[in-house]
Amino acid sequence: MKSTIKTLALAASVAAAPFVTATTASADGHGDLTYVLVSHAPDSDTWWNTIKNGIALAGEQVGVNVEYRNPPTGDIADMARIIEQATASAPDGIITTLADYDVLQGPISAAVDQGIDVIIMNTGTPEQAREVGALMYVGQPEYDAGFAAGQRAAGEGVTKFLCVNHAIQQPTVGERCRGYADGLGIELGDAMMDSGTDPAEIKNKVLAYLSANPDVDGILTLGPVSADPTIAALQENGMAGDIHFGTFDLGEEIVNGIKDGTIIWGIDQQPFLQAYMPVVILANWDRYGVLPGNNINSGPGFVTADGLAKVEEFAGEFR
Repeated sequence: MKSTIKTLALAASVAAAPFVTATTASADGHGDLTYVLVSHAPDSDTWWNTIKNGIALAGEQVGVNVEYRNPPTGDIADMARIIEQATASAPDGIITTLADYDVLQGPISAAVDQGIDVIIMNTGTPEQAREVGALMYVGQPEYDAGFAAGQRAAGEGVTKFLCVNHAIQQPTVGERCRGYADGLGIELGDAMMDSGTDPAEIKNKVLAYLSANPDVDGILTLGPVSADPTIAALQENGMAGDIHFGTFDLGEEIVNGIKDGTIIWGIDQQPFLQAYMPVVILANWDRYGVLPGNNINSGPGFVTADGLAKVEEFAGEFR
């Protein structure tokens, strides 16, 4: 299943590259396979710790070597170069996000053309995964998740909203805001804010927007990077618990916000599965030639105050 080039080049690993932050192999497993996961996440985004834990545990359980690489600042062009570097090291498989199809489809397709099995996870779509030649897609359909969130928010009384987008440079993330607007039956317009990633800046932008738009009765954030400063903003202006607040993803502050009523629900895309399942799937594909017949939707799932026990126990680790 491996090409001659792939087998020979495996010895020329780039494990010493600065983007490698985790390598795991099981003492009880075969240790004969190496998979590289490349994400678009900057070093500052702690949400991805769950992804790192997912590949580490899968690598230990199925006995393969795993590596995690990412662009330190979240730059997509830098990510494209990392995929090219990973391809040059000829691993047995690459697991990668597809945060920007236009920028990343070339490097990913080149990896496939070299004979490397690829699974797309987290961002992108099943259709895009097929177009680049990947084996499958494991993740949350972003527009569908946003649409479901919008429908739920509409039923809970939201009529005008703010969507705080901390990853405006990643088109697929914006699909959450677009889906939310459509689920509400409201034009997106200028309701999607380019918040940046600096916590103080996000808080100030949210405060300014709510001050200028007092009729906003709903907020959607797209992950802890934007949710945590938004919590701080609502605590500062006295709106915590009085404005409908939903968010994507989970984290310690989000869980606390759900517990105290600041946040109505969090949408769990189960990032652990997004990392864990591709490693297990690739190992079984390489060893036994078996492959699931369909893409895997890891979410969305709504987490409310009624279902926090397991989430709180493992938030930021496996949830």
